[in-house]
Amino acid sequence: QVQLVESGGGSVQSGGSLRLSCAASGYTFSSYCVGWFRQPPGKEREGVAAIDSDGSTSYADSVKGRFTISQDNAKNTLYLQMNSLKPEDTAMYYCAAALAGNSCFNPSTYFAWGQGTQVTVSS
Repeated sequence: QVQLVESGGGSVQSGGSLRLSCAASGYTFSSYCVGWFRQPPGKEREGVAAIDSDGSTSYADSVKGRFTISQDNAKNTLYLQMNSLKPEDTAMYYCAAALAGNSCFNPSTYFAWGQGTQVTVSS
């Protein structure tokens, strides 16, 4: 049984930083998509950052240059470093794991999701 547990969310002021972590059990980071998604209040879930089958990273335009996705295979943990946070980054953030190595920004690619961690950025 795959379990993903996020941590690291919180409330920060605009310009601040947070690092989200996603610890995985029952799943090994290898050659599949892993990613971070977010769902702002009243909006649909959207892709934030992902790592594909060859280790390449991709980012939503809105977070490029501010967010960095990384993974520690030894710890089976996925990270999202978020810098220069803006109020529009306020959302519930979810990590996700797939059994496919492409289409990593498509939510339907993923079969396992964490419970989410709230990020709130005040102006």
